[in-house]
Amino acid sequence: MSLVIKVPEVGESITEVTISSWLKQDGDFVEMDELICEMESDKATFELGAEAAGVLRIKAQEDETLAIGATICEIDTTAKPEPASAAAVDEKTAEPKPASSPSIKATGETIEMRVPEVGESITEVTISTWLKEAGDFVVLDEIIAEIDSDKATFELPAEGQGILKPAAKDGDTLQIGDLICKIELMEGDVADTTVTSGTSVSSANTSSATTSSYATGHASPAAAKILNEKGIDKSNVPGSGVDGRITKEDALKAQKSTQTSEKVEKTTEDAPSPTGNREETRQKMSSLRKTVSRRLVAVKNETAMLTTFNEVNMKAIMDLRKQYKEQFKEKYGVGLGFMSFFTNAICQALLEWPAVNAMLDGDDMIFHNYCDISIAVSAPKGLVVPVIRNAELLSFEGIEKEVVRLATKARDNKLTIPEMTGGTFTITNGGVFGSMMSTPIINSPQSAILGMHNIVERAVVVDGEVVVRPMMYLALSYDHRIIDGRESVSFLVRVKELLED
Repeated sequence: MSLVIKVPEVGESITEVTISSWLKQDGDFVEMDELICEMESDKATFELGAEAAGVLRIKAQEDETLAIGATICEIDTTAKPEPASAAAVDEKTAEPKPASSPSIKATGETIEMRVPEVGESITEVTISTWLKEAGDFVVLDEIIAEIDSDKATFELPAEGQGILKPAAKDGDTLQIGDLICKIELMEGDVADTTVTSGTSVSSANTSSATTSSYATGHASPAAAKILNEKGIDKSNVPGSGVDGRITKEDALKAQKSTQTSEKVEKTTEDAPSPTGNREETRQKMSSLRKTVSRRLVAVKNETAMLTTFNEVNMKAIMDLRKQYKEQFKEKYGVGLGFMSFFTNAICQALLEWPAVNAMLDGDDMIFHNYCDISIAVSAPKGLVVPVIRNAELLSFEGIEKEVVRLATKARDNKLTIPEMTGGTFTITNGGVFGSMMSTPIINSPQSAILGMHNIVERAVVVDGEVVVRPMMYLALSYDHRIIDGRESVSFLVRVKELLED
């Protein structure tokens, strides 16, 4: 009996996920609740556990994007683990085989391995790296090569035990179904170094099969993803896993090496050779960044997005903060920042102009009588947007404490899906990075986002006199399909009035 595992619902407004990495391989025996893969949405990364014990049959490949409810894998619950399989035996703890093991013998058969189908719409792959060489002895399911497509990198396991005969070289591009290698099948005990068919396996090769296998220095899918994001070469990371395999924990502890990619220098006959540093580093985009990129482009293409601007005299707020920030921190244990002022003003303005706090659902407009304010926070994996629930009911103390709590969890990669879904309006503060003005992109399915910018002292006219005041530009990007110009401009003017009062 096969149990079908589908992509679960992972949060409101999330309609699709991307397979980040498989932690188990096709054909592996998995236990119930054992983690089998990592998935990413545009909001977070989460892990998928096996819903039953059995043999895993993968139906979706790494970097493939699936809709909620789509089949991700199946588990054959009738299958039992094979205690003698290479995948089930820990070589560090397995008992040594007796010296009287039978010899390895050639069967006279040869199997052909062809490029497998690795995903919908993928028609060709490139041989990235051969992990075994021509003439090496390989065992069933041992990883012999890595192949790249335009969507992901896959590991190629041996389909039999015997002598490897590659039919393609590193860097070759092959079509799906092309011959990739042959294996001259052999039977017998892998621990025995004698081949009785006239073909000998060198002691060096058999030694590596028992003490240093393909896993040595090889990163697991989860570890490889982390190393790619950090820009770290796996050859510089020591592995603590079985046979020296690089684990996820090894990757998390790894520090970026001072070594970078090879120097690329371009010279011409007419121009002198450059003498400065001309190093380049190529790094693959993470699945999370690719998903976010796709969503942002979709928002630009699918909404009638406009941006309106205004400026705020921040003197009143800065004077208040200067006067009360020490007493505020002493009383509440948290600093008095700008976010509490802005969140409070925005909530009041949203209740007065509800269209700015609404969203479209097909042909319907959904209006909210509450304010769930999303705040953009820079996290190690990229920009995340946790939500302050019912911000209209919170005091300055409550808002500041919630901002600190969510920002801390974001930087520690501990935000949950519920904490990042369901917002009705977003605030982003590019001013902390020095931005003077920008046009923020709407956080779908919301209809508006407010961008804060840096505070700069400028000459302005107040009561007929030119004076210097700390000024901030505000930018409101909105979906013109649901918010009219009168509403957007009036909303932003109201925010300005509340902040300056």
